[in-house]
Amino acid sequence: MAEIHIRKAEGRWSVRAGGAVLGESDRALELAEGDLPPVIYFPRADVATAFLDRSDRTTHCPHKGDASYFTIVTKSARLDNAAWSYEDPIAQVDRIKGHLAFHTGDGVTVERI
Repeated sequence: MAEIHIRKAEGRWSVRAGGAVLGESDRALELAEGDLPPVIYFPRADVATAFLDRSDRTTHCPHKGDASYFTIVTKSARLDNAAWSYEDPIAQVDRIKGHLAFHTGDGVTVERI
């Protein structure tokens, strides 16, 4: 089993896409899984979910559960399946419930501000 660590992400974080600020948070979480780069998870309340359309894509991670995906739609961009959420994660990672993560690159930037 991959070792997963979740901690409060230090500082204030932002996510931007298609020229729009989708969210800013000082309550973000950082999830580190094995040798993979850490992923920042934003509380849904800190993200402008009007930019997100639920897609049909889902995936399963044996360490986190089932992920639902969202397409980011702004005035200047449509980024398919660029955000995801574990809406009912397994108990070991239940801190990420109610949070959204974003694929960085290809028009999406997640950074500490």
